[in-house]
Amino acid sequence: MQTRITEAQVMAALSKVMDPELGKDLVTLNMIKDVKIDAGRVSFNLVLTTMACPLKKELETNSINAVKAIPGVTGVNLTTGANVPQAKRLPDKAPIPGVRNTIAVASGKGGVGKSTVAVNLAMALAKTGAKVGILDTDVFGPSLPLMMGLHEPMQATPQERLVPHEKYGIKLVSVGFMLDEETPLIWRGPLVMQLIKQFLTGVDYGELDYLVIDLPPGTGDVQLTLVQTIPLTGAVIVTTPQDVALIDARRAITMFNEVKVPVIGIVENMSFFICPHCNEKSEIFSQGGGAKTSERYHVPLIGKLPIDMAIREGGDNGVPLVEAAPESAQSLAFMDIACKVASAISVLDLK
Repeated sequence: MQTRITEAQVMAALSKVMDPELGKDLVTLNMIKDVKIDAGRVSFNLVLTTMACPLKKELETNSINAVKAIPGVTGVNLTTGANVPQAKRLPDKAPIPGVRNTIAVASGKGGVGKSTVAVNLAMALAKTGAKVGILDTDVFGPSLPLMMGLHEPMQATPQERLVPHEKYGIKLVSVGFMLDEETPLIWRGPLVMQLIKQFLTGVDYGELDYLVIDLPPGTGDVQLTLVQTIPLTGAVIVTTPQDVALIDARRAITMFNEVKVPVIGIVENMSFFICPHCNEKSEIFSQGGGAKTSERYHVPLIGKLPIDMAIREGGDNGVPLVEAAPESAQSLAFMDIACKVASAISVLDLK
């Protein structure tokens, strides 16, 4: 006689599967959906907080094994999906409509490759299946049009909301789409702040899981306008290993701490150089600075990126490396950073 399996048994079995990051079981976390039982076969959906979850395979295996252990189960069909959580809402700041999470990519000084990291981070997040946009807020030195190979003006809706460009499946907004390449923007602070607010509240972004915001270097008007206007989910700090860059990176970390924005992690760019002829590794800009800053400020070091011609060429050619060479070691490094960022965001308000 066939043993009758109930949904309660399935949920009880899955309630013993723990998410190590959150310290809670999958049922309590509401990650189990659409349980169906057909004789001895059980099917259900596992809904993660991000498809970039580093524990995805472990959770899938443990879930299947838990259900298989129920007497009478002859097969298990597991479908895995993701529902990126909405950033925590703050009473004095309205979120951008349709945008679940906003990630500021910042640096204390210029020349550290912040925009390159921002663009490839966005591309990598999109590769995980997320809906992603990039907002370039460096109004005096916009680089997004060049790095994404797009130089057309943005249009507006009948309601006078700007419509982002879209390329490689990513929504794009930059003042660079409003100017030709040789026209400087000569504005004082109040006009700049007004433009940033327009980009935050007057753009039709649609539905996005992540809006990556490429900040100008430093801790000035744009940064303050940003944190005062919307509830930022978190910040990623880009630095290089030498002391002059690390000092400014530490100022950026302190700024975000003071305005209560979580610092998700530090990315050490230009960390080393691998000679293409002899494969010797050279740490041109010193070493260990990112790790020391990480330890000092209790912020994880989430990636170390090399000096590499392919990364530079991707930015100059308008085809970011993650799109141009997705299987390269450099692209996989960006993918790893994106997974760590998505994973950190997914547990910010759940721990």
